[in-house]
Parts: sequence; C-alpha cells; structure tokens
Amino acid sequence: MYQSYLQFVFQSPNMQKAFNNPYTYSDWDSKSDCCDWYGVKCDEKTHQIYSLSAANGDLSGPIPPQVGDFPYLQEIDFHNQPNITGPIPFVISKLKNLRFLMITNTGLTGPVPDFLGQMKNLDFISLAFNSLTGTIPRSIGLLPKLGVLRLDHNKLTGPIPDTFGEFKGTDFYLYLSHNQLSGKIPASLGRKDFGYINLSRNRLEGDASFLFGSGKTLQELDLYRNLLEFDLSKVKFPKSLTFMDNGFYSDGNDSPRVPNV
Repeated sequence: MYQSYLQFVFQSPNMQKAFNNPYTYSDWDSKSDCCDWYGVKCDEKTHQIYSLSAANGDLSGPIPPQVGDFPYLQEIDFHNQPNITGPIPFVISKLKNLRFLMITNTGLTGPVPDFLGQMKNLDFISLAFNSLTGTIPRSIGLLPKLGVLRLDHNKLTGPIPDTFGEFKGTDFYLYLSHNQLSGKIPASLGRKDFGYINLSRNRLEGDASFLFGSGKTLQELDLYRNLLEFDLSKVKFPKSLTFMDNGFYSDGNDSPRVPNV
C-alpha cells in the first residue's frame, strides 16, 4: 500500500510539472516500481525511499510540496537547477530523518529557514549559489551532527551567529563566502577546531587571529576581501595549514597584517 501511495505522489500534477524532463523521467510510470525510477533510491530491505535527486536543469518552478510526503527520506540533492524558484518550503521540516540537504545553483529566494535548526539528523547542508537573503539563523549552529555548512554565493546579511562555535563535527567545513555578512567574526569560532573555513568576500571586520593556533588541524582558511585587520606576527599557524588566502601583506616593519580591502 505504501508503494502505491508513493507512486501516486510521484504521479501528481505538481511533481510531474516540477520534474519536467520527459526523457530523463520517462521511467516514472505508475505501472513500475518507483524504487527503479531515475533519481530515486530505496532501502534494499524496507523498500522505503531514502534519497531523491535531480541535476542539471530537470526541475522548474517551486519545490513541490509532495517532497514532504516521504517520511523516511534521508537525502535531497537538487543541484544545477537554475529554474527552481521560490523559497525553501516549510514541508521539508516534516522530514525528521533528513541527513543530507543539497539545493545548489538554483533560483531559490527568501531566507535560510530557521526550521533547519530543528532537524537534528542533518549532517550536511549546502544551499550555495542561490539568491537567499536575510540573516543566518542561530539555531543552525546547534545542530548536533552537522559537519558541512555551505551558504556561500548568496545575498545573506548580518553577523555570523555566535553559535557557530558550538558545531560538534570534526574536520568541519564552513563556507560563507560571497555574501554581504558584516560585523566581527564571533570569538566563539576560536574554540572550534575547523578543517576548512571560507569567509572571503564579505564585510567582516576586526580580529580573526583566534581562528589560528598551533594545536589546531585547520587545513584551509580564506579571509580575502573583508575589512579585517590583525597582527599576523603574533599568530601561531597550524602545521596542517595547506592554504591561506592571498590578502596578507607586510607593512614594511616586518609586521604582516591583513589589509582593509
């Protein structure tokens, strides 16, 4: 019965309209097992759908509300979908088992929804290369399993939440570049041992020396094109650091600094 319901959902006009590539989705036929359909993955034992993916222009219009009708869904991967429009729908909050959320390079607008901070199983969030606006919810920093957060290449404003120093995952990826974020980088980020940080091309100001440290495992750090200024001569670099942005210079007094750029 559940399989029949899923097939009904996939065959609904909203889903058919959204997944608008007749060639790619020619196997989305109610007479066949939906677990065999393109972009759909099911658990081998339970036959419940756990993954829904679509790439390279197959979607158009708003994300259909039927996406919220798959209670066992763990992965959503909609990337390179420039014709997706509208905000991130609230129905996604129904997906309590969701672990992986990727909606990138689309026409998404509106805010980063606060309800994402209540989805405790999320370990990967990428909403990069969209047109999202507003501030970043503090609640996202409290997700207990999150290991990757990409909100880069949007139109986000306001400060970096101080809760971002509370991330639990090791070797954490934090990409917030190419936005309009402002204010000081929260000192709480210095307590977290990040693996990769990209805060470049924002309007951040003040000190960022606390992101460094000889005992940390930081591998890449990009702070380029902000309003930061601090004394690099007092910084202890992690031995693991393999990349650092090229926005550093010497002021002629053997005191390297981050310039105001």
